[in-house]
Amino acid sequence: MNAVDTNVFVYALDADEPVKQAKAQELFQRLTLAGGSTLLPWQVAGELLANLRKRETAGRISSSEVESRFRKYLAMFPLAIPSAQVFSTYFELRSRFSLSHWDSMLLAACKEAGVTTLFSEDMDAGTDYDGLRIVNPFA
Repeated sequence: MNAVDTNVFVYALDADEPVKQAKAQELFQRLTLAGGSTLLPWQVAGELLANLRKRETAGRISSSEVESRFRKYLAMFPLAIPSAQVFSTYFELRSRFSLSHWDSMLLAACKEAGVTTLFSEDMDAGTDYDGLRIVNPFA
């Protein structure tokens, strides 16, 4: 099972970074064609929506575009909502690997959902967190 970190979604929208934009869009095309093998963690969905709202506040997109783009990404992959148990995994990961708060939360939610590959630019590529491997899609 796969998941994609917020930074990849943001680059897919970012015309200021055309190389990363193309790679992110190609990754999404490949993952959607694979069908059913990718989840959208709730935290990523929330962070993506916050990023879209920042673009709206900056006058880069309209409110209707925020909703349209968000719904497009939300429709691509099933939304994974973690249980309260995710916090036990969070504390264990944060302690063992000295991760940031949000990285620990995301990894814990991914592990709970059965994700084995997380596409992210923000974490150490190639690192394996007890069966959850980080892949940098821009490398």
